[in-house]
Amino acid sequence: WQAMRPSRDRAWGHPALIDFLERFAASVPQVSRWPGILVGDMSQPRGGPMRTGHASHQVGLDADIWLTPSPGRAFTPQERESVSATMIVRPDRLDVDRKVWTADHLAVIRAAAQDANVERIFVNAAIKKALCRDAQGDRAWLAKVRPYWGHDYHMHVRLFCPKDSPDCRPQEPPPVGDGCGSELAWWFSDEVLHPKPSPTPQKPKPPLTLADLPAACTAVLDAR
Repeated sequence: WQAMRPSRDRAWGHPALIDFLERFAASVPQVSRWPGILVGDMSQPRGGPMRTGHASHQVGLDADIWLTPSPGRAFTPQERESVSATMIVRPDRLDVDRKVWTADHLAVIRAAAQDANVERIFVNAAIKKALCRDAQGDRAWLAKVRPYWGHDYHMHVRLFCPKDSPDCRPQEPPPVGDGCGSELAWWFSDEVLHPKPSPTPQKPKPPLTLADLPAACTAVLDAR
């Protein structure tokens, strides 16, 4: 596996996340024609909120895995900064781009969801739609894969809280079922795809301060 955009300095994670990525990357050629995986943002060196791009990725258990296969060779440093991920979703947002979407995409996402350490996977609703349509046999893994805004060129993988991290808070269990029913159809409604502008402008969020963060963050900063 290769970490992309190293200049962002977001390729850090809990040892459990690194173990998962190494194990998952080794399994990908066994289930697909992909030689390996490309990994986008993980977490910052000391975790915590990022200035741009994510509300999550704070505790070292999240990784954005591109839905673009590794080329089978090591990228140059320049390529790791400049190569773009492949857009999977159609411009109208109603489905995946059939010229891009393959059985390998399904196989790679399924392999990640079937890993016992993976708590949740977020993808664009169009990708979830394609998974629901194309998945055969055991569909239990689909429950872990949830639609969310964005995520149209990568899957966001979140691991379960490690046993040695008592302050880690697990996510709510997914709803019963494979998530392919009316709850998925909502994502393709007009209110989601073509939202009306709010009649009142949103107030800007106040700047985040240390007092807004868990007490453990103070200990991290004091240890620098």
